[in-house]
Amino acid sequence: MAFSIPLQRAARIIRSGGVVAYPTEGVYGFGCLPQADEAVQHILSIKRRDPAMGLILIAAYPSQLEDWIAEGVPTADLFSSAEKPVTWIVPASTYVSTLIRGDHEGLAVRITSHPLAQALCRAADSAIVSTSANVSGRPAARNLYVLRRQFGHLVDCVVAGRCGPATGASEIRDWQSGKIIRPATA
Repeated sequence: MAFSIPLQRAARIIRSGGVVAYPTEGVYGFGCLPQADEAVQHILSIKRRDPAMGLILIAAYPSQLEDWIAEGVPTADLFSSAEKPVTWIVPASTYVSTLIRGDHEGLAVRITSHPLAQALCRAADSAIVSTSANVSGRPAARNLYVLRRQFGHLVDCVVAGRCGPATGASEIRDWQSGKIIRPATA
């Protein structure tokens, strides 16, 4: 069973190729380094998620996304609020694995406004994978008790904290058109 640990230790686990669970603006998430293919595959396995769907990257600040986003995308446009987190679909750099993009040309990214998620990205010195802590198609964990009970034994560590203030998964928008691809969930 995974246990709650200090943020710096969670960042070391991420940097060494591990998978962590942590709170975000709306739900608990699973995360790892985007270039850690084995960890990404482990997350897909935990979620029973079709790899064709792709995953989201979060970052504490825009420069953490520069290697992942195609040149010419102004990362300053990618901010959102904690109350209304927005995940943007942007053109991906050629460096992005299909494990992250799925069957899509674009890449889903969000500058997180959640203090613990931001701190985790800063401590890991990287953007990280962020996907809801759930089995695909089922409700995501929104509290520590549910997260530990369902997934604690499947991740390397848990960063304890509260989700919120959003009430569910983020809205997803296409950066080029502004079109809403998925409304925020409650």
